[in-house]
Amino acid sequence: MYLIGLTGGIASGKTVVAHRLAERGAVHVDADQLAREVVEPGTPGLAAIAERFGSGVLAADGSLDRAALGAVIFSDAEARLDLNGITHPAIKQLTKKLFVEAEERDPRAVVVYDVPLLVEAMKGDGYHQFDLVVVVNASTETRMSRLIELRGLSREEATHRLSSQATDTDRLAIADVVIDSNGSLDDTLRQADALWERVRSRA
Repeated sequence: MYLIGLTGGIASGKTVVAHRLAERGAVHVDADQLAREVVEPGTPGLAAIAERFGSGVLAADGSLDRAALGAVIFSDAEARLDLNGITHPAIKQLTKKLFVEAEERDPRAVVVYDVPLLVEAMKGDGYHQFDLVVVVNASTETRMSRLIELRGLSREEATHRLSSQATDTDRLAIADVVIDSNGSLDDTLRQADALWERVRSRA
């Protein structure tokens, strides 16, 4: 198995690159999706979140109210760390299981682990060891515009989300490959295709 760690700041175009690599044949493991799974109703993760943050972060049907939780964690660094302490161990365990399954199906599989908080996660002990770390990078101005124009956030909300993540400098420091997504969609996809050809020749 050839394991790629793929990251990028919010609205950087990381998801576009992940989906392109999956189209080309990579196994896509999405940390955001796993983060949803570990807090589904009935899970220990959701129970721990409700205990820490109160019933106000639960919807009427007992599921997680992501907007309510987001309003808390994106403006409170300590709350964000507490949430990570609840969800990250469960995500890590589930991720390892998926990696093992992918390798059992195909020992030569190229697995793309799509994870927004890779910089933060790599600071912990015993984290996944990657064959390649890819950072999708766009300027703060570009990402701000995307959050406001494409996701409908206010400038204040967009600023909170941008400032809650690692800096561009921190992300670029761990990169083996950087994909510049400041340009057009086609340009980003061309870079993703070039990365795929490079990886397939090595894997």
